[in-house]
Amino acid sequence: MIIGLIAHDAKKKLMQSFCIAYRGILAKHEVYATGTTGRLVEEVTNLTIHKYLAGHLGGQQQMGAQIENNEMDMVIYLRDPLSPKEHEPDVNSVVHLCDVHNIPIATNLATAELLIRALDRGDLDWRELYKK
Repeated sequence: MIIGLIAHDAKKKLMQSFCIAYRGILAKHEVYATGTTGRLVEEVTNLTIHKYLAGHLGGQQQMGAQIENNEMDMVIYLRDPLSPKEHEPDVNSVVHLCDVHNIPIATNLATAELLIRALDRGDLDWRELYKK
C-alpha cells in the first residue's frame, strides 16, 4: 500500500512521534511525504521516504496528482486548525481529492491511529480491488 504524509509546521514533531510509534507498520509499505515532513520522519525512523517538494512549493500538488491517478491508498495529514501559517499548504484541496477518489484520510492523531491499525489488520485491502 502507498501511504502519504503531510504535516503543518506545528504538527511535524507529532508526525515524527507517530511514525516512530508505528515504524513497524510503515516499513511494510511505500511512504510518500512532502519534503520537510519526509526528511524529518526519515531522520528519526530510518525509513525510506519518497519525498516530494516542500508542501508550499508544490509538494501538496504532487501528492494530489498521485491521488487523482489512484496511486495513493491512504493519507495522514496532520494539520494545525488553530494557527495555520500562510506558507503552509491548504488542507482543503487534499481532503477534497481524497473524498472525490475515495482515499481514506486522517487529519488528526486519533484518526491516524485508527487508519494505521486498520491498515495493519488488513482492513484496507479493498484498495487493491478498487485500483484495478
